[in-house]
Amino acid sequence: MASRRKNPRHAKLNRPRAASEARSTQFHWPGSARSESPAAAVPGSAADEQSRGYWLAAALVVGGLGAWMFWPTIADLVAVWNAEPDYSHGFLVAPFAATMLWMRRKSFPADSTVPGWGGLVLLVVSVAVRYAGARLFLTPLSGWALVIWLAGAVWLVAGRRALLWAMPAVLFLMFMVPVPFRIEQLLSWHLQTATTRISTVLLECLGQPAIAEGHTLHLGQQVLEVEQACSGLRMLMGIAAVAFAFVALQRRPWWEKLTLILAVAPVAMLANSTRVVITGLLMQVVSGEAAVRFSHDAAGWVTIVCAAALFTVLAAYLRRLIVAVEMETGRELLRRPAAL
Repeated sequence: MASRRKNPRHAKLNRPRAASEARSTQFHWPGSARSESPAAAVPGSAADEQSRGYWLAAALVVGGLGAWMFWPTIADLVAVWNAEPDYSHGFLVAPFAATMLWMRRKSFPADSTVPGWGGLVLLVVSVAVRYAGARLFLTPLSGWALVIWLAGAVWLVAGRRALLWAMPAVLFLMFMVPVPFRIEQLLSWHLQTATTRISTVLLECLGQPAIAEGHTLHLGQQVLEVEQACSGLRMLMGIAAVAFAFVALQRRPWWEKLTLILAVAPVAMLANSTRVVITGLLMQVVSGEAAVRFSHDAAGWVTIVCAAALFTVLAAYLRRLIVAVEMETGRELLRRPAAL
């Protein structure tokens, strides 16, 4: 029998390939399924211990450094949430962002290559923005730097694919950061103007003698002032947050998502105008004391319910506006077997 001799050239070429495959180890979430690769040949207990050690060390280093750097920013944000009613929803933003991640946990990319060195760029940018915010005493800049830091930390620790997966929740954290003062004043002014005009039209449609003068409504002998606190900025931020979460979690066509986002401002202004209209009707029909009691006690809840109802009706209408149909040509219909 003729014996086959192994070609030493093939043996030399195979050695570097095996070594490179052994070095291409990917970390996985503890307990997640491993891909069929040479790295999967590592015993399960050793791979799990290596993975747990990586995540623990990365969480301690990145989390500790972020807490040390942004602790004053977090304290400033909490102070704003406590002092400003328009941003009192900030306490709910982070828990809701965590809920979004939990609801999307099944789509987490377990094979994301780590570490993602591109995250270092975002970390450097966040440090620069944080420094500018501290030097200029601008809380919004420091808050945005915190969000950028979280995005960079996710990219560095969990990889680029994990960052893309977590991006909706990371962007949702922007709602906990207050709007810069000049932008807030500009938004409040325009919202006050729009609310006054819409309320005037609605009251006239209801047969009330309403006349708008600036941000003041004249109802016969009564005068109703649309102040900055009643501009609807809080409602606008709340509806915008709800719309963002709805668009991020629901699988809908792009045009429906775009329509819902564009409808945030009209829905918020119409809901806020409803509160002013009810207050004006109570002032005309019942008494000024009843109008004041309503505007201070129940008006906020009425506005929230009205805005939620309007947004829900719009979403349901868009779902039924266009019905998906299956297109077939005449030739395909002729090829289909006839039903007996």
